[in-house]
Amino acid sequence: MLKRAFVAPDPGRIRLRFASRAVLGIGLAVTLCGAVGHSLEAAIAGGLAALLALFTVTDPTVRGQAVTTALLPVVGLPVLTLAALLHDAPAARDLAFLAVVGAGVYARRWGPRGHSLGVFGFMAYFSAQFLHTVPDQLPELYAAVLLSVAASAVVRFGVWCYERRITVPAPAALPDAATGLARITTRQAVQATAGAAFALAAGQVLSDQRWYWAVGATWWVFVATTSRGETVVRGFRRFLGTVLGIGLGFALAVPLHHQPVVVAVVVALSLFGIFYTAAVSYTWMMLAVTVMASMLYGLLGVLDTGLLLLRATETAVGALGAVLAVLLVLPVTTHSVTEAWVERALRCVHTCTAEAAARLAGSEDADPPRRVAELEAILGRVRLSLAPLVHPLNPLRARKRRARQVLLLLDDCAREVRGLASVAADPEASHDIRLAAACWRVETAVEALTEAAPASVRHPRLDETKVADPTGAEHVLAHLHALERALLDLAVPLRRPGRIAAGA
Repeated sequence: MLKRAFVAPDPGRIRLRFASRAVLGIGLAVTLCGAVGHSLEAAIAGGLAALLALFTVTDPTVRGQAVTTALLPVVGLPVLTLAALLHDAPAARDLAFLAVVGAGVYARRWGPRGHSLGVFGFMAYFSAQFLHTVPDQLPELYAAVLLSVAASAVVRFGVWCYERRITVPAPAALPDAATGLARITTRQAVQATAGAAFALAAGQVLSDQRWYWAVGATWWVFVATTSRGETVVRGFRRFLGTVLGIGLGFALAVPLHHQPVVVAVVVALSLFGIFYTAAVSYTWMMLAVTVMASMLYGLLGVLDTGLLLLRATETAVGALGAVLAVLLVLPVTTHSVTEAWVERALRCVHTCTAEAAARLAGSEDADPPRRVAELEAILGRVRLSLAPLVHPLNPLRARKRRARQVLLLLDDCAREVRGLASVAADPEASHDIRLAAACWRVETAVEALTEAAPASVRHPRLDETKVADPTGAEHVLAHLHALERALLDLAVPLRRPGRIAAGA
């Protein structure tokens, strides 16, 4: 787990840039809040707003990211106002919180922008509970949020907009064209609301002051998951990360929270860890979140051992609420989601190959690196959807073995596609008829695996030994042949009865 978080491949050093820019942007936001004389509570609210602006905005274009960032306060400030106004009306406050949860998850149907605005709205309500916000504090909090979002935007779009120079994979999302309760986002909104209701009630039994932790745990378990299997695994990882973070909190936050410089350093390192590990290890991300929260509670003067233990308990309750909801309320099976993601990955492999072939043939419009980045994003979703099947606690060994085989072969495909795109980018590389024949066979293999065409359909094989060897062709053929072998090998786990996840 440690190796996966900190030694995982980082093409283009995107995760490193992402995390470093986050520390810079959030640091600037908090510094400005302090410089203008905002209170500690307002500075924390501003820092959280900057964190969300840098973390959740994932539109595929820089222009889209800028528009979404500008819309964050439009959604967040009214929700913050509602939470403050209902501070002394517990029943109405709780019902409003559940409505915000449902609306926030439902907004995912509008893609990355809907997801970002839904998360920001939820966290605006959550932060009001965290800070015990009352109406008199609203003007200062408005100013802190607006200042911090602006500061993060300056860093993201002005100081360090690395997206303008390199291809950054956009988050992949499955098509959601169904209607009513057949639509995944609708089901998830109902599930999240039901899970949050359980967490809210159980959380208040545990604590009438920190009950919102349970609701927050339920919410974040639902974020970035689709099937019941994904949600169960994510709930386990959230609890594990929180427990590990509490252990580290005992060692750091309890003895050191009175030293502002040390607190600042630990919080900065925690922020870096949140952003750097988010894409590869939810457990380590939650560890970093828990350490940061512990230090902030120390600054607020309410940190003690009992509080950290309560956080673990509330997190367990929230994760349980999410698990019960996805198992009992309109469940979305792991099998259906996994099948869809694997098929989409295979189709993207074909698209990458076609783009590389077109580039080798001289097309200036072909853009293999962009397609490769898209494939990397889709493979991230494949790994997430298969996580329940390859989890160490999964007792179904045959399914675990097939799922691991699928992951290994898809990784092989991605490696060969990256190599193919690299060769295609070489201006010295040229095209010959052997490359076309190999690309046809890759296309046929994908069609057979995705049932887009009968498996018996084949393009004629050419006698490749009789064709002259133009510059760069052998490298391309090596990647294409390895890619074809990986696709043919995938037929074994994918074509078995029930494929890789029957009955999951």
